Amino acid sequence: MRATGWRISFNLFNYTFLCLLAVLCLLPLVHVLAVSFSANHAASAGIVKLWPVDFTTTSYSYVLGKQEFVRSLLVSVKRVILGTIVNMLMTVLLAYPLSKESATFKSRTVYVWILVITILFSGGLIPYYMVIKSVGLLDSIWALVLPGAVPVFNVVLLLNFFRGLPKELEEAAFIDGAGYFRTLAKIILPLSMPSLATILLLTVVTHWNSWFDGLILMNSPEHYPLQSYLQTIIIQKDFSELTDLNAEALRDISDRTVKAAQIFMGALPILVVYPFLQKYFMKGIVLGSVKE
Repeated sequence: MRATGWRISFNLFNYTFLCLLAVLCLLPLVHVLAVSFSANHAASAGIVKLWPVDFTTTSYSYVLGKQEFVRSLLVSVKRVILGTIVNMLMTVLLAYPLSKESATFKSRTVYVWILVITILFSGGLIPYYMVIKSVGLLDSIWALVLPGAVPVFNVVLLLNFFRGLPKELEEAAFIDGAGYFRTLAKIILPLSMPSLATILLLTVVTHWNSWFDGLILMNSPEHYPLQSYLQTIIIQKDFSELTDLNAEALRDISDRTVKAAQIFMGALPILVVYPFLQKYFMKGIVLGSVKE
């Protein structure tokens, strides 16, 4: 009975702590959302907390009408699509052979150590920039995609998941005449959906949230992805573009409300996608991390 009481107390503490932690994580986002829907005078006075004051959608109308925002949004969407395809393809094609035993793939250990070294050591920012410039990728969408084509963490996660699958399934496929690629496509990948969903989510979030590479690899602001564009507007204080708006719009929006609207719209796609992949994310992380 005493052990049961301790267990209940422990669970109650955990649930309370995690709920408070979740609230603390949500409060900044809720505040940004409230500011984005508030009028100019309320946001400027700092009286907006967790609920909009003098509700208005003028900031969102202004943001969606900005050519720079829409253009950077399209660049980010293009980057996510291309980057996800390249990352998933390279991850699967690399993780599958590395999941074999050394008796089957004799050079497996060598390639695994090469991957591990890339995690521990880096050439640095200047060599990274010079390599991309020398191969002609600078100021192109491929400069944001190809340098990170092989995410090593995702490869390790997936190969561990592959190693945990029953080897008898693969052996049965070979007996029936299937090759490695057909076995991978018809048997291994359908059984690996939780791990693949986890890697897909990590890949999408990484590409969508990346901003630094856009700043250093894009010579023209027209080629900035959304997060790089948002970073530039947050640190810039010039808001002269508002002078082109009419007096009513100037009354309802300000530098702060427009930035809040852009920040929330930048986070919205991930907030929409994440809940649908959450269960696969948790299952895939657990299953992919405990295998030998």
